[in-house]
Amino acid sequence: MKKIEAIIRPTKLEELKLALNDMEVRGMTIYNVMGRGLQQDVKQYYRGQEVSVDLFPKVKVELICRDHWVDRIVELIVRVCKTGQIGDGKIFIYPLEQIIRIRTAEEGDNAL
Repeated sequence: MKKIEAIIRPTKLEELKLALNDMEVRGMTIYNVMGRGLQQDVKQYYRGQEVSVDLFPKVKVELICRDHWVDRIVELIVRVCKTGQIGDGKIFIYPLEQIIRIRTAEEGDNAL
């Protein structure tokens, strides 16, 4: 099993959720996060003072899937979330050692 973490633009979240649902991927955890990668800071003015904004709002989507689904899910995330501009995000993939469903104590694939 694998854990997929995708940091994406907030504007792409609804589109990604619909695409994952069409693929029958329903379980996910969503976080509102702040961060930066290659994006440079932006100068803005707040109450007459120049402010340097160097952290940008992003959304972190976490999914757990079986190994053979990873490539399909990653391709879908890239297709839906890619704009071609700096700030599109990143995808991280981790091996997952064990899953346990608390309610039933099921383990492994059965817990998905």
